[in-house]
Amino acid sequence: MGDQFDNLEKHTQWGIDFVEKYTKFVKERTEIELNYARQIRNLSKKYQPKKKEEDENKYTWCRAFHSTLNELNDYAGQHEVIAENMTSQIITELTRYAQELKTERKSHFHDGRKAQQQIEASWKQLESCKRKFERDCKEADRAQQYFEKLDADINVTKADVEKARQQAQMRHQMASDSKNEYSSYLQKFNQEQNEHYYTIIPNTFQKIQAMEEKRIERMGESLKTFAEVDRQILPIIGKCLDGITQAAESIEPKNDSSQVIESYKSGFEPPGDVEFEDYGQAMKRTVSETSLTNSRSDNKADRSGKGKSKTLWPFNKKSKGSNPEDFSHLPPEQRRKKLQAKIDDFNKDIQKEMDQRDALTKMKEVYIKNPQMGDPNSVDPRLAEIAQNIEKLQVEAQKFEGWLAEVEGRMPVKSDPPRRTSVLYETQNSTPPTTNNNNCAQDRESPDGSYTEEPSSEVPSKVQPETAESGDEFDDADEEMLPTIGTCKALYPFDGVNEGTISVTEGELLYVIEEDKGDGWTRVRRNEEEEGYVPTSYVEVFLDSNAKDS
Repeated sequence: MGDQFDNLEKHTQWGIDFVEKYTKFVKERTEIELNYARQIRNLSKKYQPKKKEEDENKYTWCRAFHSTLNELNDYAGQHEVIAENMTSQIITELTRYAQELKTERKSHFHDGRKAQQQIEASWKQLESCKRKFERDCKEADRAQQYFEKLDADINVTKADVEKARQQAQMRHQMASDSKNEYSSYLQKFNQEQNEHYYTIIPNTFQKIQAMEEKRIERMGESLKTFAEVDRQILPIIGKCLDGITQAAESIEPKNDSSQVIESYKSGFEPPGDVEFEDYGQAMKRTVSETSLTNSRSDNKADRSGKGKSKTLWPFNKKSKGSNPEDFSHLPPEQRRKKLQAKIDDFNKDIQKEMDQRDALTKMKEVYIKNPQMGDPNSVDPRLAEIAQNIEKLQVEAQKFEGWLAEVEGRMPVKSDPPRRTSVLYETQNSTPPTTNNNNCAQDRESPDGSYTEEPSSEVPSKVQPETAESGDEFDDADEEMLPTIGTCKALYPFDGVNEGTISVTEGELLYVIEEDKGDGWTRVRRNEEEEGYVPTSYVEVFLDSNAKDS
């Protein structure tokens, strides 16, 4: 019987160990889910657009990716839900259940062991009664034999014989009592043993069996919960994936490309037709591009003249790092948008300051009427500060409004036909183009492509080349000198009065150090000290063959 208890004890202990092992397994699963969720969240966060990438919101494909990142964040949240539910519905439950199981198992085996000890104690008592009965019988036999021996001996006194008879009788009585006691206890023991083997132990085994079956059932329930917890999030995971699909389907390539076109629209008019140049006529050669009315270069040259330092020159290598404040590095349309946005920002800031000023003024009025509420003079320093702020912001706004008016005044009007035909050519004027030519003045254009408000306004700017050149020397001192990539011949004279340009005479040969980048200007060098930009249409370029290949 003891062996059975030992076997059952081992088996039930192994069952409890198994529950604890399974609980540990689920715990490790939840840790994996939480780590996965954290990694997915971090991934989503890592690829979220930064503030400086605000332009991304303009495009549907960018927005679709941002939606995907947000859905992925929700997706990660569902894996956290798995971990939470497994913790509460499996780990917590099974940990508590394992403790209950240990207590119950201990109780059952305690009862079983106790019953076993009781039956063993009864058996020992029965054995003791039996031995006593056996001893008493032997003693009675001996006393009887002794009595009979004395009774037969004629030499023994009657008193001794009587004494021996009484002794024998007493021994027989004791044996009889022991027999009754033994018989009675044997009956009692058999009842106990019957109850032990047919009732107490089967009941104990039954309880242990029920406990085991309950444990196995609980294991099954937990395994089912393990699947259900995962299954419950599938609809929401599905919704996250549907969200990603919808985001993908919301992409509009045509809309995005039109945004790009709008974003980078330059505002330049396309050049007009090139006129036929008749070399058969006896006249000095003039070129259709002389009055670069609507060519891209006039805006470039004009903008460059407005800049105060060389870094504002749009093609200077050093300007790549920081863009000029007036956005002169941008084409007219883009520049106009940027300037308008800046003015709007300044106006918002001015409005905020004015609102604060109004609020403080009202507060001061309240203080004047009710001095107990506060000192009216305490508001003055802040009002003075706000007045200064407003003044500064207005000055800045006016500065940008000036630049905006300038760029809007210069933007081509749609109704005007684009013209590249030289005014000089039309009037059959055979003189080379010069700044002070009256025919140019009537169109308010200058041969270097810059647009001037008044014919005389070009004259004062002729003091600029000196400062511009000295600026070049200063700026280029710490730059490596650009290698030459070819040569060019000047077809026409160019004054180069604007900053960053260089003056050339007709027929002069120069070195080319930077090709036209699509803006109508070529960068040339005369010697080590003199270099700058000339209109591409004013020169005939001969690139080195290796430069073309590269």
